[in-house]
Amino acid sequence: MRLGVLDVGSNTVHLQVVDAHPGARPSPASSQKVELRLHEYLNNEGNITSEGVDLLETAIADAISHAHEFQTEEILAFATSAIRDAKNGKEILDQINQKFEIDLQVLSGDDEARMTFLAVRRWLGWSSGRLLVLDIGGGSLEIAVGDDESAEATVSLPLGASRLTREYLGSDPHTSKEIKTLESYVAEQVQESVPHDIMDHVADHFVATSKTFRTLARLGEHWFGDNAKYLKINSLNKMIPKLQAMSNNERAELPGVSQSRARQIVAGAIVARTAMEKLQINELEICPWALREGIVLRWLDWMER
Repeated sequence: MRLGVLDVGSNTVHLQVVDAHPGARPSPASSQKVELRLHEYLNNEGNITSEGVDLLETAIADAISHAHEFQTEEILAFATSAIRDAKNGKEILDQINQKFEIDLQVLSGDDEARMTFLAVRRWLGWSSGRLLVLDIGGGSLEIAVGDDESAEATVSLPLGASRLTREYLGSDPHTSKEIKTLESYVAEQVQESVPHDIMDHVADHFVATSKTFRTLARLGEHWFGDNAKYLKINSLNKMIPKLQAMSNNERAELPGVSQSRARQIVAGAIVARTAMEKLQINELEICPWALREGIVLRWLDWMER
């Protein structure tokens, strides 16, 4: 079966076309991505502006057209923190579903964490032991822990790289005052909001997913000769001052760092370091599967019942 997975995130509207059936590994057939940065269209009242809605609808129309071009039999559409946090999110959702005749659903932060955890478990297998999984998106940080396919404990915090950049890092290059303020806020959020069953995780395998962590791991390879499949806390500690001292344009020249990612990577690195320090993680393995794959796997499981 050919599926279209439509991910309306804080940074991008991303359609992935996959061939999938129960018991088999989902196989990517095509991909289309628009960098929308939806969080930047939130106004002071917490609503996504009409300009943001127009751009979102255009991106979704293009994605659906691409899905039809590749003859998808079903479109699994979901939205994350940008729509979830917007006061007019439900109104936008209803409008999009009526206009495009799709079923775009908003995932809770805990749902995001659970779906991502499932994808990591399936990718790494049972022999990987007790997993602790971290995912930094544009709008939120998700953490999940567990022995099985279903996470025992999850948490979602408003510590996404795009959100924090918009709220705390307005200068280019960033000032030391901005950085200190952001570091204090992130540390406070993690310390106060991560539940004890995650803090006391007793995990033996530490895993990270999605673009922020992949980019940081690649920079570890570029600067320090690390294996790009892993992110080390020691390398992260050396990396952050280098990234802070650069302008957005200078960061955009680094391998694997796009212009839009260059603006967010410092905030993402601070969140990654804080989470690793508080959870006592020295090294994270980078998993290629994440939320979109988790959505497909859960849907296939449901279809088998």
